[in-house]
Amino acid sequence: MPVTESEFQTHAELVKKYKQCTNDEQLELYGWFKQATVGDCNTERPGMFDLKGKAKWDAWKSREGSGKGTAMEKYCEVVRGIQEKYD
Repeated sequence: MPVTESEFQTHAELVKKYKQCTNDEQLELYGWFKQATVGDCNTERPGMFDLKGKAKWDAWKSREGSGKGTAMEKYCEVVRGIQEKYD
């Protein structure tokens, strides 16, 4: 059964309490969140001195072509994995 908008928003709020997430986990969450809320990447890649911006852009760009429903499902899966890992 597909994830609803309400479930997606609940997971987005829930994950905020897990401050100990690794950079890789944060980038994975960011990529799926942007794909679910904005769609395909619509900005240019940040410059060479913006390392954090480039990493975030790459995470989002790597999800390109995924539909909103798929992105919301993947995002919720990642959040559930983080819950299991840190609870």
